[in-house]
Amino acid sequence: MIFDKLIAILQRVKPNVDVSGVTMDTRLITDLGIDSLSMMLLAISVEDEFDMEFGDDTNFNTVKELCDYIEANTK
Repeated sequence: MIFDKLIAILQRVKPNVDVSGVTMDTRLITDLGIDSLSMMLLAISVEDEFDMEFGDDTNFNTVKELCDYIEANTK
């Protein structure tokens, strides 16, 4: 469920990226081309969707790391 919602958010944030092949091992920056602006938009969208907040020192490399963080920090 978190993964599916995250894919939908990625489609909104980076509409030109083909998310059909995204897996838990997909790297946000290297594989999806998420730059600093897209990362900020992704973070804001995830916070809104899951009613949570990221800490100042959070850093994610893969979709799995992001999904795990969301799962551990949702209310």
